[in-house]
Amino acid sequence: MNLRTIPIFLAFFLMGLADAMGPMSTGVKDHYHLSNVMATLLPFFVFIAFALCSVPAGLLAGRIGKKNLLLLGLGLNTLAVLVASFPLAHYEILLGCIFLLGAGTTCLQVAGNPVMRDVSAAGNYSRNLSFAQGFKGLGSTVSTFLVSAVTAVAVLAEMKWRGIFPIFTALMALTFVAVGFVSVKETKADEPPSVASCLRLLNEPVFFLAVLGIFLYVGAEVSMGTFLRPALEGLGLEESSMALWYRQMLSHAPKQISEGLGESVSNVFGPTLFLFVLAIGRLLGGAVLTIMSPRTCFRLSALLGMVGAATFLAGSQLLALVGVIVAGLGFANIWPMLFSITVEERPDRANELSGLMCMAISGGAIVPLVMAWLMDKGLSQSLAFIVPAACFAYLFLLSLKGGKKAAIA
Repeated sequence: MNLRTIPIFLAFFLMGLADAMGPMSTGVKDHYHLSNVMATLLPFFVFIAFALCSVPAGLLAGRIGKKNLLLLGLGLNTLAVLVASFPLAHYEILLGCIFLLGAGTTCLQVAGNPVMRDVSAAGNYSRNLSFAQGFKGLGSTVSTFLVSAVTAVAVLAEMKWRGIFPIFTALMALTFVAVGFVSVKETKADEPPSVASCLRLLNEPVFFLAVLGIFLYVGAEVSMGTFLRPALEGLGLEESSMALWYRQMLSHAPKQISEGLGESVSNVFGPTLFLFVLAIGRLLGGAVLTIMSPRTCFRLSALLGMVGAATFLAGSQLLALVGVIVAGLGFANIWPMLFSITVEERPDRANELSGLMCMAISGGAIVPLVMAWLMDKGLSQSLAFIVPAACFAYLFLLSLKGGKKAAIA
């Protein structure tokens, strides 16, 4: 790791902070007296920004540069969380801030993935991108617990659910300054990108299949996070040993902290173990890539993810718990592997490819709906895991397909 990569790692950490909108929705719902559907718009507005802004952000990166797009994203995020720190009379204004946060995070994602290549030493791109995804996962975990932890700080406790936004503002501003001092020698295209040139990339099978792979991967991950808890409860697993251990540990902490964090753990039972293994797997991925090629790691990850999701089909408690761990390790490094392998096919088109692949994050809205529809039609919760298993079967088949670059085969 060289010094130039540190601010980029910080930017990846901040990408994960947007995941706090889900846990925060309960406090927002009570404050504004919202229905469940209206409260759900809080994370939805972050999510929909990826679908609407990814391709335009990729095109903008080609014109103003990836570093400048990264700074733009950090600037938008700083503005969004700063405004949200103040009492807002109308929920619609808060939603506007959250959409702006989603747009800024989209810029971070679109610029961050390819700019990591520009600041990485030769041969270290896949490894650094895997580490960066680990930092993003860490940001997601930290932001989730911060929603409850801020109640332990007197000044922030008075702000209730808004107390997290001043912390976000400080982190965003700090990272903006740090990125501003980074020297980036960017890989540029021969001609400025356009919507047409971006969409033309989908005419090439290697890129179309990769974008579809990201669509299915994100959909599978969101499906796991959404349906793990009810599936495990349906198998008779009411509470994980990890949550029990964590609650016992918190019993020695001050009351405000233990109550807040203890509640957040119980609320995310099921996904907790999965997300924990995801974070560990992403950090381990960077080390694994020192001895394994990106394409081999991609194949192994896709296989583990497929097997892990498929274990639920047996309807066994033991296999399901093992499957959560295996799936977490398999899911962990799909994004950095597939992204870096694809970009290495055409480094000069990294901006357009990043936009297309970030737009494919919208798979997180579609694939879980398919899984939910199957359950509504009478398929058991365990058997419904055929959906993420099938997504990873596709990814495994995709991993067997060779690329143009011999260096990544």
